[in-house]
Amino acid sequence: MKAYEALAESLFRCGVRTMFGVLGDANMQYVSAFTDQQSARFVGAVVEGSAVGMADGFHRATQELGVVSVTHGPGFTNALTALTEAVRARSSLLLLTGAPAVRRHHPQQLDLQAGARLAGADYWRVLKAEHLADDLHNLAGRAVRDGQAIVVDVPFELLDAQVPAPTRTAPRARRPVIPADEEALDQALGIAFSARKPVILAGHGAVLADAGDELRELAAVLRAPLCTTLLARDLFRDAEFNLGIMGTLSTDVASQVLADADCLLVFGAGLNGYTTLEGELLGDRAVVRCDADPRAQFRRGDHGHFVLGDAKLVARSMVDALSGVDRPATASLCTEALAKQLASAHPRDDFEDSSTPRHLDMRTAVIDLDELLPPDRFVVTDAGRFIQAAWRYLHVGKPGRFTHATNFGSIGLSLGLGLGVALADPSRPTVVVAGDGGTMMNLIEFSTAARERLPLVLVVLNDGSYGAEYTKLEQFGLDPALSLMQWPDLARVAEALGGHGVTVRTRTELAEAVGTAGAGQLPLLIDVQVDPRVDITARRQRPR
Repeated sequence: MKAYEALAESLFRCGVRTMFGVLGDANMQYVSAFTDQQSARFVGAVVEGSAVGMADGFHRATQELGVVSVTHGPGFTNALTALTEAVRARSSLLLLTGAPAVRRHHPQQLDLQAGARLAGADYWRVLKAEHLADDLHNLAGRAVRDGQAIVVDVPFELLDAQVPAPTRTAPRARRPVIPADEEALDQALGIAFSARKPVILAGHGAVLADAGDELRELAAVLRAPLCTTLLARDLFRDAEFNLGIMGTLSTDVASQVLADADCLLVFGAGLNGYTTLEGELLGDRAVVRCDADPRAQFRRGDHGHFVLGDAKLVARSMVDALSGVDRPATASLCTEALAKQLASAHPRDDFEDSSTPRHLDMRTAVIDLDELLPPDRFVVTDAGRFIQAAWRYLHVGKPGRFTHATNFGSIGLSLGLGLGVALADPSRPTVVVAGDGGTMMNLIEFSTAARERLPLVLVVLNDGSYGAEYTKLEQFGLDPALSLMQWPDLARVAEALGGHGVTVRTRTELAEAVGTAGAGQLPLLIDVQVDPRVDITARRQRPR
């Protein structure tokens, strides 16, 4: 068969059933061959960055390999920002592209290896057509095993070569389950046993390992409160001593408890600066870190004692070892007073509502959305000033159904990411929350949501400006009007792109808009009008 046919069949044999991309000379032959296979589909994007975002979102929703294909040169450069986001999210991704036809002064010639290096992705060039099948098989396994994004350079000159039909078949690749390092585990048990006021922190790795039940049991044994990172949000939502998110998003109550802790038991969390307040929450307290990735030990510096192993297996081993063992009397953080504080807390008590007849307070809007939208949802957020409200107050019904597009600090990536999530699981709504600036950068891709008839709700917290810049200009003593923008009517644009759109200024209108989504008018853009002058970080002072 032709090499392009072998490429398509090799992907299928690796378990790939969905490919994202934008067609061009580099890929149209093998994309066509791929879709000729039963149950295989190609989802075309408007722009290449969105296609990468879709593959990234597909992986985050399923933990399966994301595959995206773009054409030579500009097809690749258009994808660079989204590729960098995927790399920093440690998503398993193959980005297929290739060197153009060999001719003098080809306008799409580009150093793909240098581009991959710029994004932080790995790079692989297929040297001979007969290598294609084996290369793809090996690269697919490596991307999933190591959590890598890999740029695969398939030169155009190889595509029409005659090659043997692929024969290797592989199941869908999964990340391996890493058993606990016994020696390191013994030392961790000693630290946990002697701690007087431990706190358990779960990260995304704990969610992927399905370690929630084991960590709750460990918390009961140690009489320890529970908290999570942002990506593990709501893992312990109904637990009596759930402190919520640790770090910059902590509540006042959680911050005080964390300050009093003498030991932090960390499962599958990277301990970045947002989680630790740039190390402030680590202080001089004992720290035990469990992670299935050996690189995690050095990713954020050498914080405390490291245990290599799957979060579920390590937590189960700790529960089994500590259950029934008489521990020294401790002054546990899990007091009746704390339980009452946590049970009585309500997000509307955090701030003074600044809503007017023309603008909703975005914090109020997000809390209303949390209560109005179906709980069985996947939430994706963009980057921008608004995330302080979205991250604090918009929950998910099941842990692991939240992700964000802020790993590279770029706005405008969330819609592509959300499309990939919605395509991975159209049985539940995907809610994408973005600012107006980020929305405008990629709103054209809403047409893909309409074309694919996706159950997607795009919530735009629209302050008519680049909101973060508005705030910072004010802080610098400069005129914030420089950040103000005159956008088109976003609801009407959504309709022009084949979907539905609603503009809301009041809580009543917001409830009606969510009802529109409930009636099946999807995809839906909800344009929430908010005031850029409102400081959404302001917190109401509560009596102690």
